[in-house]
Amino acid sequence: MNPEDLERLLTRRMPFGKHAGTLIADLPGPYLNWFAREGFPDGEIGRLLQLMQEIDHNGLSSLLDPLRGSQGRD
Repeated sequence: MNPEDLERLLTRRMPFGKHAGTLIADLPGPYLNWFAREGFPDGEIGRLLQLMQEIDHNGLSSLLDPLRGSQGRD
């Protein structure tokens, strides 16, 4: 993981599926866990989904809060 990946979680949107258009950082835990069970897609989106699932699963979502603030988000 690199710092740019954390920023990407707050800028990349889910490109497909039930939560298309939702920021990766805002995807619900059960949806991320479904990918963990069924398999993450290839490429950058899969890598970001896997990272977000690990963050969410370990209760570390608050790590993204300072980045949200620096991007003008509440």
